[in-house]
Amino acid sequence: MALPFPNIDVFIFPPIGPFEIGGMSIGPIGIRWYAMAYIAGILLGWRYLTNLVRSTGLFGKQGPPATALQVDDLILWITLGIIIGGRLGSVIFYTPTILIEEPLRVLRTWEGGMSFHGGVIGVLVATWLFARNNGLDLVRLGDVITPAVPFGLFFGRIANFINSELWGRPTDLPWAVVFPNGGPFSRHPSQLYEAALEGIVLFLVLRWATHRRHLLERRGVVAGIFFAGYALFRILLENVRQPDEGLDNFPLGLTMGMLLSIPMGLFGAWLIWQGMKTAPEPAETPKA
Repeated sequence: MALPFPNIDVFIFPPIGPFEIGGMSIGPIGIRWYAMAYIAGILLGWRYLTNLVRSTGLFGKQGPPATALQVDDLILWITLGIIIGGRLGSVIFYTPTILIEEPLRVLRTWEGGMSFHGGVIGVLVATWLFARNNGLDLVRLGDVITPAVPFGLFFGRIANFINSELWGRPTDLPWAVVFPNGGPFSRHPSQLYEAALEGIVLFLVLRWATHRRHLLERRGVVAGIFFAGYALFRILLENVRQPDEGLDNFPLGLTMGMLLSIPMGLFGAWLIWQGMKTAPEPAETPKA
């Protein structure tokens, strides 16, 4: 017996308007849970990232890769990378025909369609530009940015569930859900699985790496754990997540999510291998 879908309004505050400004009609305007998920993820990630760079003892002799003031500037770059990369990634990876048929539709972010892998590429580009302009180490910046990412992943997947999108494959498990736009089938609530693994479990693993194992002293290891951990969880969950329409005929039962996650996982493993090869610099011995 499937669980009923909790029919939550996709709007936190219902739309109001339209408004007439300078002879132009704007609106109606409302605030969706999906937008609030991005806002909450960015704000909490910002706070967590700032606390990390202020905890200088976690970085050993080399110290943090950036100051708290630099982090405040970096967040704007990251936000732009998330939005631009996420939207372009969604179009290029999942609906490339839009580029030919309706290219201006790429700008319609309010219609939905954001890709995590595209967002990662966007953030990498934005962070690289910021690091180059400020003379900072890109890889070490990645070590402090990635532990904050699970906040956004958690809230984003919860918003996917509320929106009744990206649901799972049919199943007869007792916690299956009948989604309003998923046909008559009982389905895996794969969005909640992803919120648990990509959000909560991955955060705890990274917290263990930064605060218990002090792996921020080793360049690239924490970032590598994030990339490899996310890729592992995403590949596993793709087995219960419904493939995107028209993208379910890849060889060997692979999905687009798997194909995008495999190189991400390999890159993460390479970062870990590189970082663990070199011992951290020993702390200075206090003079008598």
